[in-house]
Amino acid sequence: MKNIIIPVLACVLFPCFTGTSYGEQAKAADRTEVSQYGITWTFEKPVRSGQFITGDWWVLGPVNVIKITPAPGKLSVSENNKIAKTRYGETILVENPDMRNGSMVADKCGYSEGYDSRILSYNAALSLKIPYNLRPSESLISTISNTAVPVDNFCKNIMVNTEKKCQNVLKAAAVLTCLAVQPPEDAFRPAYTGSEKSIYREKDLKWDLLPKLKTAGTVPSWEEFERYFQRPWIENMLEWTQQVLNANENQPNYGREHSRLVSLAGLMLCLDVPKEKKRKLALGLIQYGIDISGCAKNGGQWNWGGGHSSGRKWPVLFASLMLGEPKIYELPASAVFQEDAQTYYGKGWFGQTVLWQMVFHHVALTGYEERRPDEITDKWLKLSEGYRVCCTSSAWVGTALAARCMKAIKLWGHDAYFDYVDRWMQQDDPYKSARGKFPRPKQETKAGDDFVTAMWEANRKDAPAQELSGKNMLWIAKGGASKGNWVTNPKP
Repeated sequence: MKNIIIPVLACVLFPCFTGTSYGEQAKAADRTEVSQYGITWTFEKPVRSGQFITGDWWVLGPVNVIKITPAPGKLSVSENNKIAKTRYGETILVENPDMRNGSMVADKCGYSEGYDSRILSYNAALSLKIPYNLRPSESLISTISNTAVPVDNFCKNIMVNTEKKCQNVLKAAAVLTCLAVQPPEDAFRPAYTGSEKSIYREKDLKWDLLPKLKTAGTVPSWEEFERYFQRPWIENMLEWTQQVLNANENQPNYGREHSRLVSLAGLMLCLDVPKEKKRKLALGLIQYGIDISGCAKNGGQWNWGGGHSSGRKWPVLFASLMLGEPKIYELPASAVFQEDAQTYYGKGWFGQTVLWQMVFHHVALTGYEERRPDEITDKWLKLSEGYRVCCTSSAWVGTALAARCMKAIKLWGHDAYFDYVDRWMQQDDPYKSARGKFPRPKQETKAGDDFVTAMWEANRKDAPAQELSGKNMLWIAKGGASKGNWVTNPKP
């Protein structure tokens, strides 16, 4: 696989498998404690409990949680923290012993967390205190803190050598969901954010919606990708500081790898292979989509500049399509996704008509592709091209192809994204003469992973024709990545 270097703190594979896998969940029973991924919740008295199809635990409540293991609280063991700075001279971490192995009930997304006090975003008021009376429609997120940083990157197998370590302070995370009524055995776990706990079932999956694309290139390991999407990817933080909060045994730390894994998984699920081979990976990607939908409905947005926020939109659409449930993708206007905020129509300096923009990097930024590189003087705007070629575009290719082949362009609702990926992958360069002394970047025409590039070359030209959304808007940031508005952006 080809890999790319990112200019920020980048982020095992495969620690010993813990918990049960999809389809092997424990039956409902009365229990005084349940465990997953090294985390144990102990109850005051036996309560009815069981596992969703993903292996995550549910309990019927209210239930009094009297103990969490490992115990949340002040630092109690020695640590070896080698805190690094970004190339901009910043750090997200500090030496603060106040909280390790923290837990939260994340009723909404925000800019603070209660998991680990080494992160600048830590807010002690958000750390759950034990004992805690967990009520129906609440989800308890518990974590295990790492005792040293850096640690192994979750997806180190697809990373270049300089990125195989990351600064993530959390090791593992697990979700305990409290319900009022026992769910069916084939139920997905409801989203961990917010109080709305809709139950979706495997029996309702629309397997016939998956295309049967011809295989090209070397298909990644199915077992490896099942593991990538086995555990919950916790997304209730909204800033770039999330990259060190992501548990390194659960999920990637950087948005580019979120997007790469989603792109690769999305195309694997479109292959002409038996449903049984796709099942576990499909369940994992659908669960991720349910979680992102829940986050989006409770304040979540993913439009940070650079490459921090990619990869969150397709899982929501995929879950909505596969479950035949439109409300999963019926999101508030505040749920802005990076792929949309960074692509738009305009007049580029060498003639291109679909453009990319940074949106935000320390300050709100205007579009840069309208200007020749030597005409850009703003120090932050100058970073735009680097992020375009290293951290976003090449990671989007598989997702764009999977969505196109599943006839989801209209549902996606932002045509510029698909046109921009086509521009990125176009083999000939109609703008060569207009570029002058600024040649086309060598990263273009390829995805960040060889399998995705091969699948594009083999299947893009045969992708089904379909109606466009006609929803073409331009995101204008105002004072921050999360602050701004959409304006009309007609397609040329």
